Amino acid sequence: MRAAFDAAVERHGPTVLRVCRAVLGPGADADDAWSETFLSALRAWPDLPESTDVEAWLVRVAHRRAVDVVRRSARAPTPGGAADDLAVLGSGNYDDDDVSRVDDHWIWAAVADLPAKQRVCVAYRYLGGLRYAEIAGLVGGSEAAARRAAADGVGALRRMMETERTP
Repeated sequence: MRAAFDAAVERHGPTVLRVCRAVLGPGADADDAWSETFLSALRAWPDLPESTDVEAWLVRVAHRRAVDVVRRSARAPTPGGAADDLAVLGSGNYDDDDVSRVDDHWIWAAVADLPAKQRVCVAYRYLGGLRYAEIAGLVGGSEAAARRAAADGVGALRRMMETERTP
């Protein structure tokens, strides 16, 4: 059991981290959500049915943990702000170089600037690999609405990329 869980962390950890960072932005909150995702997964692992799509299940757990982090931070105000976020982005101290490179940090900021529904739909679809029906179940609404929000988010990201490339 332990080897199977360790393999799942190794295989799906980067995807879970991408989803957490897309929902919460880079930094400690996303790292906390990642850790809490795998703590919750470890507790539930023995009862997980064999037929479970582990990656999709972990993305759903990550969504719930990210929401928990947002709720906690809303209840307990902490000092910090843009300067802290810039320090994290500028430091280049990322745990997963495949997920976030210093040269590409602007894409995380662009994703964070999307409207909330577009941001989570893009994250779940393109970073988490979920089907639109699963996304609709997580964010509420129909499958078509989830598809539209993801498409609008990708369109907005493309426009931002074009703006970045234009001098």
